Amino acid sequence: MAEIIQKDGTWTFDGETLRLTPGRDKNVGLLRRTLGELAVPLQALAGVSLEQGKKSGRLRLRLRDGADPLLHATGGRITEPHDPYQLVVESDRYGVAEYFTEEVRTALLLEQIPSGPVTGYLLPGPPLPLSVSAGDGTVSFDGERIRLEWNWKTEDAKAAAGPRTLAVADLEGVEWQPAAGLENGHLRFLVRHAPAKVPAKYDPNAVELWGFKKDPLMALVAAAVQARLPHPSAPAAPALEGPPVPEADRPAPPGRTEDDHDALLRRLRELGELHRSGVLTDEEFTLAKQAVLKRM
Repeated sequence: MAEIIQKDGTWTFDGETLRLTPGRDKNVGLLRRTLGELAVPLQALAGVSLEQGKKSGRLRLRLRDGADPLLHATGGRITEPHDPYQLVVESDRYGVAEYFTEEVRTALLLEQIPSGPVTGYLLPGPPLPLSVSAGDGTVSFDGERIRLEWNWKTEDAKAAAGPRTLAVADLEGVEWQPAAGLENGHLRFLVRHAPAKVPAKYDPNAVELWGFKKDPLMALVAAAVQARLPHPSAPAAPALEGPPVPEADRPAPPGRTEDDHDALLRRLRELGELHRSGVLTDEEFTLAKQAVLKRM
């Protein structure tokens, strides 16, 4: 067990999982405090580093591309006070931080964890239900539907249509952009077959953000929705010609090789990792496992 305790937070590592708990210091960002403790499986990690300064340093975790829906939805635009994968370290604790870094790096080497991208989320995203008020509206999400409600600051043309409900099944994506300088930010839901993008101020599928305190919390909504959309690196389902044939009635593929068998075994291991990390429910894991076993 490796552990480092700071005012900024506490990080622990048991050889399989890193637990990142935000501190209660006033400098800890609102997003980190709201997100709470984060459990990161070792398989999701690409690396760890320690940056030392005169008065304080910083521990940084680097996750594999596609492992975390929060990082994917925000596109690396979360600022330091809110970034859950950074920890401010006081200079007199550099020795502990170095030990922590070496323990994680050793585990990555021993387990032979690749640093490349993944094809499925290894973190589940923020817990639900979730409701955030910021900018010109309030967004609520229950896992299947998104509810957008407007406030008195909303542009009349957008507010006139009233509250809006979107189904996750109708979305192509979600994007979060923080306000920067004179440019306002937004949380936008990309609805399939919707008209071309318009400024968030007038877009009924977007909340406009002005750089206020609660703006970063909209990133949690973006992450929760992203976790329930198809993974961007997952292979696309082949187009079907004619009515679908039940799997039990399909002929076995000719010339199945050992490589096919190994690939199916790897898929079983991946499903097990997703189930242990909470991405797949018990029912989803059972159905997916049965489908793989049938192919074997």
